[in-house]
Amino acid sequence: MNEETLRNSIRQAIRIVKKKRLINENKKALEETKLRESVRRLIDIEMRLMKEASTPDNDPAPHGNTGINVLEDLLKKIIPILETDYKLLTTSLEQRESFRSHIVNAVVGALTPVEANNDAEQNQQNEPVAEEIDIDVVDDEESKFIDINPEAAAEEEEEEDPRDGFGIEGADVTGRNMAYSSFKKIESSIVDAYDLLSNSEDQELFYDYLIANLKLYFDKFEDELEVGGEEPTNQAYDTAKQSQPDGGAGGEEEIDFNL
Repeated sequence: MNEETLRNSIRQAIRIVKKKRLINENKKALEETKLRESVRRLIDIEMRLMKEASTPDNDPAPHGNTGINVLEDLLKKIIPILETDYKLLTTSLEQRESFRSHIVNAVVGALTPVEANNDAEQNQQNEPVAEEIDIDVVDDEESKFIDINPEAAAEEEEEEDPRDGFGIEGADVTGRNMAYSSFKKIESSIVDAYDLLSNSEDQELFYDYLIANLKLYFDKFEDELEVGGEEPTNQAYDTAKQSQPDGGAGGEEEIDFNL
């Protein structure tokens, strides 16, 4: 083997070694890149889990009973209305107690016919229909009278205040009037929500929990209201007040708005 051939062999061997080294370096770099990506993904997952754990669940999973789910949706609509009107009654506790009693009584009254109607429809489906036609023939001169001016007769009748029929005897009238106005805003929502349910268990839970939640929310409103409560103070105010002449009586600086 001559010198030239030897040199070519050495150069080729060097190229092979360099190529293998380059391949190994590229492979190592690729492995490092993959490792960094894997670590980055794990960090992202961990950060997301930590964020989800620290964030309150504003959209909780539905309840296992349809009636409760429907009720929850209903309460979101009617509770703000009741709270606003209830907290307007600040003159006396009697007004708010009257409001509370009238609302609960009205809800019971509104759902009772719907419940009875659903029971009647269910019984009608389960029982055979016996068709009976009763014709009552009334031989009465007054029944033959045709009133050609019904408007005049209607004017003669004294108009009755619908709030009178809504009221509870002995309860505060202002509370009754406010409750009447509030109930008109929420009545259709309550009846429509209950009418969605045909399952007896759903209906029972909806009804029971609705009444219970109304009472609990009224308790909450009363606690939050604190009508006529003692004004909060602090040590700095008390010290400054005592340092004024006559214990602060008549010693406060008045602001002249007629500048």
